[in-house]
Amino acid sequence: MTDWATARRTMVDNQVRTNDVTDLGVIDAMMTVPRELFVPGALRSLAYIDEHMQVKPGHSGAPSRFLMQPAPLAKLIQLAEIGPGDKVLVVGASTGYAAALVAGLASAVVALEEDAELAAEAGRTLAGLGLDTVKVVVGRLSAGAPAEAPFDVILFDGAIETLPEVFAGQLAEGGRLVAIEGYGLAGRAKLYRSSGGTLSGRARFNAAARPLPGFEKAAEFVF
Repeated sequence: MTDWATARRTMVDNQVRTNDVTDLGVIDAMMTVPRELFVPGALRSLAYIDEHMQVKPGHSGAPSRFLMQPAPLAKLIQLAEIGPGDKVLVVGASTGYAAALVAGLASAVVALEEDAELAAEAGRTLAGLGLDTVKVVVGRLSAGAPAEAPFDVILFDGAIETLPEVFAGQLAEGGRLVAIEGYGLAGRAKLYRSSGGTLSGRARFNAAARPLPGFEKAAEFVF
């Protein structure tokens, strides 16, 4: 039988701490939240490996969905500087793991997921853990969650190519938005801040994540 507490500690010591994650709140969340509950049962024994974890294969043109690799996810959450009074939007929540981590840092979390099956699974798991500060919302990822706005923090749980302008209007004044932009080795984690209804951002570290659906660049036509 797997010793999950030991597996979590090994993940934190060997993957998270060694990648410049020093925020004690983030470390405590990674040490506490049972990642094994957010992956398919057949893959549960692999929940703490240093890789992106597929939670749903692609179908009918929809891409496969993944939990982000632990280290870049922890660094992204640390970059957001989430405080106990913050309301946070997690875009692309899939089975709810990132939302569960953030719930230990913020006062309220909205977990946005457009795949109804993944959203239902996230809702069941989060409820089973007693995380009643997380609200799972089903909706198109690229539209955000305007009915729940404004947010102090918006976190993208996966990589994007473009950041839709709609998110600037859902972020509170002085709020932070963190996302990995670009795919594969070209990915960069960026931190945006809101001022006067506009966003300004800068790249903070290299990172790789699997893409979220709906954030692809428009096709360019060359004549």
